[in-house]
Amino acid sequence: MSTTPGRLLIVDDEKVALRNLEHVMKKEGYAVVATQSGGNALAHLDKQEFDLVLTDLRMEKVDGMQILQKCRASHPDTEVILITGYATLESAVEAMKHGAYYYIAKPYRLDEVRKVVAEALAKVRLRRENQALREQVESYQGKVRIITQNADMQGLLDMARQVAPTDCNVLITGESGTGKELFARYLHHHSKRDGGPFVAINCGAFNEELLANELFGHVKGAFTGAQGDKPGLIAAAHGGTLFLDEITEMSPAMQVKLLRVLQEREVLPLGATRPQAVDVRVVAATNRNVIEMVKDGGFRQDLYFRLNVVNLLIPPLSRRREDIPLLAYHFLKKCAARMAKPVTEISAEALELLKAYDFPGNVRELENIIERGVAICNGVRIEVTQLPDDLRELAIRTFRKKEGRLPSLEEQERDYIRWVLAEAGGNQTLAAQILGIDRVSLWRKLKRYDP
Repeated sequence: MSTTPGRLLIVDDEKVALRNLEHVMKKEGYAVVATQSGGNALAHLDKQEFDLVLTDLRMEKVDGMQILQKCRASHPDTEVILITGYATLESAVEAMKHGAYYYIAKPYRLDEVRKVVAEALAKVRLRRENQALREQVESYQGKVRIITQNADMQGLLDMARQVAPTDCNVLITGESGTGKELFARYLHHHSKRDGGPFVAINCGAFNEELLANELFGHVKGAFTGAQGDKPGLIAAAHGGTLFLDEITEMSPAMQVKLLRVLQEREVLPLGATRPQAVDVRVVAATNRNVIEMVKDGGFRQDLYFRLNVVNLLIPPLSRRREDIPLLAYHFLKKCAARMAKPVTEISAEALELLKAYDFPGNVRELENIIERGVAICNGVRIEVTQLPDDLRELAIRTFRKKEGRLPSLEEQERDYIRWVLAEAGGNQTLAAQILGIDRVSLWRKLKRYDP
């Protein structure tokens, strides 16, 4: 991606108009190449890449439509804005049909041109960021991949790699859907037990009796219906890692039994008289506040100390928003391959909406949203319309009384539109899409609110 704010090619056979536009764009900080000749413009496009082309439509020999077609054929990532003093509905439709980003009629206001140029360049940057994200996702290797570019997450991964070979017990905490089991697998993969089994169980999915049977197993005749020996999951994890998810859902009696396993390194199946030695590394996880549970007597302090040799607290996705695009493309690739669909992209507008969302369900919710988008997508790109309705609407803010009175409908509309525009990063095209109105209607409303 260009290191400058944007590389622009400006083409207009009117010398004064060309110089004025060149001057304005350079003052905005853009790198500008200007020419009065459509032929010269094509030559420039053969030699270098531009982020954006602003070209007059009607010119001798090589006109703006030919420049547009050249860009679409040879530089599909370059946006094109057509400018003309002979604006007609037919020419505007034709320009948009051939892929122009915008169509500006002369005489134009410089503020309008600045705004459209900024929006077009934002779209170019997002598209190139998307491409970089796809390439970054491709670069992740290994059996267990935790995809992140967040500094806190990188620190957690560093710690996980440091403690993985030590064989100490680890307690992973964090909200539901943050990827606690993935971290457990990451620890296992980087430990000396990597060649051994990784056995996982959700302690909250069983009552006490069933959980005891799953973990400890039983011998033949231990209870009615026990027609043979059944090794438990603790024994099955011998030489490897046992992952106990939702550990805080264990009953007090089960906590005592687990504590004994950790202390004695042996397990006694139900109905057995002699314990068997086990060599397991325990990784536990919970989405609850364990310290508060210990204080309230809901979780044994001695078991907490045994498990919490090292604690990994995984931040929610809302606190690592820079990971959202990267994870979205990771899930896109995975889901598209599984469904055998040719979906390879997420539109810039859809990606902006994802980045603005709080994800109460964390990474798991993001995966579900992308899976849904791939399932209903008919092309190669997930668009805003393929995102869930509640995501498209973002979250309607609760409005409070103003100076002791309830706001009018117009005030609510004004504040909501301003808020959506801010959430969309000032991008009027995206804001209009979220609001369900066209861009011209949005512009009129904003002009009425801020004349």
